Amino acid sequence: MGFFLSVLYFVADYLTPPVLFGQLAQYRVELILAALLLLVSLPRLIRSPLLKTPQALALAGLAIAGFLSIFFAEHWLSGAIEAFLGFIPSIFAFFLVGLHCDSRNKLQALALMLLGVCLFVMGNGLRELRNVDASLAPTGVESADDVDWAVWNIEHPYLYPMRNGEGKFFYRLRGMGLMNDPNDFGQILVCEIPLLFLLWRPKKLLRNLALVLVPAGVLVYGVYLTHSRGALLALLAVILIAARRRIGTLPAGVIAVALFAGAMALRFTGGRAISASAGEDRTALWGGSMELLKSHLAFGIGIGRLPEFLGHTAHNSILVCAAELGFFGLFFWSLFLFPTLRDALLIASPRRVSAGGDADEEDGRLPVLFRPWKGAALDKTEINRIGSCLFLSLMGFLAAGLFLSRAFVMTFFLLGGMIEVVYETARRREMTAPRLSLARVSAGAFAIAIALIAAVYMTLRLVNLIH
Repeated sequence: MGFFLSVLYFVADYLTPPVLFGQLAQYRVELILAALLLLVSLPRLIRSPLLKTPQALALAGLAIAGFLSIFFAEHWLSGAIEAFLGFIPSIFAFFLVGLHCDSRNKLQALALMLLGVCLFVMGNGLRELRNVDASLAPTGVESADDVDWAVWNIEHPYLYPMRNGEGKFFYRLRGMGLMNDPNDFGQILVCEIPLLFLLWRPKKLLRNLALVLVPAGVLVYGVYLTHSRGALLALLAVILIAARRRIGTLPAGVIAVALFAGAMALRFTGGRAISASAGEDRTALWGGSMELLKSHLAFGIGIGRLPEFLGHTAHNSILVCAAELGFFGLFFWSLFLFPTLRDALLIASPRRVSAGGDADEEDGRLPVLFRPWKGAALDKTEINRIGSCLFLSLMGFLAAGLFLSRAFVMTFFLLGGMIEVVYETARRREMTAPRLSLARVSAGAFAIAIALIAAVYMTLRLVNLIH
């Protein structure tokens, strides 16, 4: 019951309640659904050590950071409370997965859920692309200036029209809600491709073709339809990391370069270049965000307020978090990232996962999060395989996030919850290392926060030197 409601909640957030519930959305069905989930989840949460994890502390800190950012920047209590509550829907995902995803089949169900969301958006986008007004096609650019874009966007919610570097019109696929920008949809597509391999079964050719390989190819085509430069680079980063483990760094690098050249030849980005000069507008926003961080170091300028200062958001998740929430918020964001990344690396590494000991599969007295998965026992090979899929998905999210302003979206916390479930399964079976102490996790988070800002600063310096 709890898992089914959780999946429904995730789908409603990705597709928006009006799309999923139709006319019923006017009755705020999503709030009723959230209330039901809270009712079902609270008893489990009370019995579970989930609240003692570093990620839970990080999520509480992020919500508080959102509150303080508005309170100190605008001295507006009701706005600060609204900012605090605004974090709840996204961070709720981590707890829902941790509490209700207690089997391998449920992990696979989450992968299928995201696949369904992606295919739904792609289907609607392709339908609109087929039926779009011919006056807006690349051959009829001259008439595009006469279009009422506000009306056009309402009539074509799954397409984003824009001009490329050559001044020609093209369309980019997008979703609604969390995916209302082509770059956001591209990020989710990149994250979903590795998750499809959770469905892989050795020596099951037809199953793997139907559930993994063909859908992966469709999603790559979806990335192409978004024409997102950030999503393309993130996809290449995932391929590079995955290939490096099998064939080595140099051959993997050659493959990534060849794929990049092929993608650009096929106009994967819609005719827009990927270069320092082509990204001058974004690096200018990065520089402005850095200046805002310097002047509002502790608590930032207020969540969601970057466009008020820069005219646009930063197109970089790190800088959005740092500038809007200050170093206080960036620390807690890093406090979620550090143990999540560490746990993902552990379960994906063959050297760091052992055969482990036996666990009592029927011990219902164990806390929910730490209870061994139901069904067939998981061996070292299976933990590594699942861990690799989750690690690559997280890498795809982070790589795309370097070019997107999506530090607090549900996908990040959903992946964090999935990683935590697998890590706890391995840890309970004594197959991997125990948790780090809170002091060590906090020190690591602080170091990551400093390193992230330093990396962005050095990137900006390098770009300025090139120009």
